[in-house]
Amino acid sequence: MSSLALSVLLSLVSAVAYAAGAIVQERVAASGDSRPYAPLRKGAWWVAVALNGVGAVLHVVALAYGPLSLVQPLGALTIVFALPMAALFVGRRAGRTAWRGALMATVGLAGLLALTGSAGSHTLGGPEQLVLAAVTAGVVAAVLVLARGLHRPMPRSVVLATGAGVAFGMASVFTKTVAVEWTSGSVTSGLPTLLGIAVLAAAGLLLSQAAYRGAGLAAPLATVTVVNPVVAAAVGITMFGEQFRFGLTGTLLALACGALAAAGLVLLTTQRVGAERLEAGRAESRERTPEGRAGGPDVPKQVAPAEPATAQGAAVLPDPFPAPTALSLPLTLPLDHGGGRVEFGGGQPARRGDLEGRAGAVHTLTPPALR
Repeated sequence: MSSLALSVLLSLVSAVAYAAGAIVQERVAASGDSRPYAPLRKGAWWVAVALNGVGAVLHVVALAYGPLSLVQPLGALTIVFALPMAALFVGRRAGRTAWRGALMATVGLAGLLALTGSAGSHTLGGPEQLVLAAVTAGVVAAVLVLARGLHRPMPRSVVLATGAGVAFGMASVFTKTVAVEWTSGSVTSGLPTLLGIAVLAAAGLLLSQAAYRGAGLAAPLATVTVVNPVVAAAVGITMFGEQFRFGLTGTLLALACGALAAAGLVLLTTQRVGAERLEAGRAESRERTPEGRAGGPDVPKQVAPAEPATAQGAAVLPDPFPAPTALSLPLTLPLDHGGGRVEFGGGQPARRGDLEGRAGAVHTLTPPALR
């Protein structure tokens, strides 16, 4: 089996593991037990931890054997695989928009796979790593300065999510360097780079968390989901010597496939967020129905503003691009996202505060999508 085929196989199995872990995590979060550390006492939660760990390890190994411009976008298949797996195992159906987005993402990623040429094992030298680290630090600093000058929630959220995607994408770049060095037997040379990976992952986590304040979930998640693989692929092509088949024509076709996959991911992400909000709105309508009203149709009662209630359950949207840490945790957002999982309140009236996430309101596995 060639290195390219092995990396694709590992990426696919990694995406399946992440999707399965997210589904199990969702079932645990929806159990209704909102006490702190309650998931730690559930065996299913540890199964989800194991699945996410397997996905993280396979993703890192795939980066060692395959081109960054292919392996990182393939992480988006986590969201795609989650649709049929959720329908099969937990009976959660997806709408036509979600399936259309999944089809677009699959076709786009398949096109990238068909156009990706074989690439040798390249790593970044010390000076190159310092330059990339300095450029990334400058971008993150510029994002923070720009975000401070923006007062409207949506533009500010998109800017912060862009910074998070850059941080997560660069973390994957350094992870590939470490993975290649370790597979070649040079273990010691990759250890200093782990500190940079941890710093980038932490920066992505904080930026992605800040991006969800006041602007909802769809725009920040879609931004991180697209920016992350784009940054990683751009570095892979320019600095790792990766290339597509058929020269300039193949490169243009690959860009078109990437755009199609990105559009499908955005469509899939926004549709999922909209579906969760619709379910929350229906639950809110049921909650506002007066109890024991005598005579006449039920009319929603007026509810005075109150402090946000603690959500009793949560639905988790899997993060496509796990964000690396020094312990080789999943390479994205996630959205405990942080780095990676997005969670939505369920079983209680949905408010803006519920959608942003609060301590004690949700249960997460990793420190948003990423993806």
